Amino acid sequence: MKLFWVGLGGAMGSIARYLVGLWIFEWLGTRFPYGTFFINMSGCFIIGLALTVLDTHLRLPQEWRLAIPIGFVGAYTTFSTFEYETLRAFQHGQPSTALLYLGMSIIIGFAAVWLGTLAGGLFA
Repeated sequence: MKLFWVGLGGAMGSIARYLVGLWIFEWLGTRFPYGTFFINMSGCFIIGLALTVLDTHLRLPQEWRLAIPIGFVGAYTTFSTFEYETLRAFQHGQPSTALLYLGMSIIIGFAAVWLGTLAGGLFA
C-alpha cells in the first residue's frame, strides 16, 4: 500500500512538472532554463510547506507523507535536469549563465524552503 501512495503522488508530480514546464516554456521561451528553475524553486517551497504541516498535524495519515514530499515532490522537481542544464551551459561557452543559474537556484531555493516552512507554521 505504501508504494501505491508514493506512485500516486509521483504520477501527479510528473504530470504537474510537465504542465508547469510547458506553460513556462510557452510564456518565457528557452533563453534561460526558466521552467526548470521555477519547478525547482516551487518544489523547494512545496516540500518545506508539506513537511512542516505534516510534522505539526500528527493526525494526518502516514500516506500523506508518502504521497506529497516523497511521491509528488520527488517526481515534480528536476534537480538532475538542473545540473545537466548547468553543465550544458558551461559546455556551450556560457559560463556566466551557468553560474547565474547555479547561484540563483541555491539562494532562492533555500529561501523558498524557508518560506514554505514559515507558511506551514501558519497551519499549526
